[in-house]
Amino acid sequence: MAIETKEQFLERMMAEERPRCPVCNQEMEIWEVPPITFSDGLGWGTPYLFVCFNNDCPTYVQGWEHIESNYGYRASYRNVCYPFTNKFETMPVFSEQGGLGQIVTGETIAEQERVKEATKRGFYLLAEYYTTKSWYEVLLMLMDAAEPAKVRLKAAEIIGDIGDIEAIEPLKNHNFGNEILNKAAEEAVAKIHERNFTRECPFCAEIIKKRARVCKHCGKEIG
Repeated sequence: MAIETKEQFLERMMAEERPRCPVCNQEMEIWEVPPITFSDGLGWGTPYLFVCFNNDCPTYVQGWEHIESNYGYRASYRNVCYPFTNKFETMPVFSEQGGLGQIVTGETIAEQERVKEATKRGFYLLAEYYTTKSWYEVLLMLMDAAEPAKVRLKAAEIIGDIGDIEAIEPLKNHNFGNEILNKAAEEAVAKIHERNFTRECPFCAEIIKKRARVCKHCGKEIG
């Protein structure tokens, strides 16, 4: 049996008639389950749920007082329904905005499709640049914040494999604004040095041969 992807699961959900909240009868929204679980830590067992986001729903309205009086903290409940079933439960929300960011809308799906297409295009270009050893084009993609994160991470890997010594300076001086990308760029610099048997002078930061004992740029003796 073929394994269903998250995208295929969402397509099936969107083709189904949406359930209505068993309490307020409002049509429920498609909601993407966050990657971080809570409660028993087992998660929901599904990438998407149907959730009632009606703020006038009695479950939500009465939930604030119920949780505060019984548990001593501010939270409420939203009614949820498991896809392709008639199984309804409740999930906790800890503010009026809780969960709203994961509602799947037409705009959300359009953005997901845009990122998917941009990722496919990016990997195609990176494969071409790797074949032609066009490291400068790879560097530009790595530094382009408009490129998807997966593409930029792959670009960092490739620049380490084919990048020239001239790529080191922009890699070290560019702030990628992302810890993972910054680390990937550092690893790329290390690979470029390793391939070229070079290192940086600890005094002037110019690139020198790994076996050098005196820096040819600043004249300092290197241990």
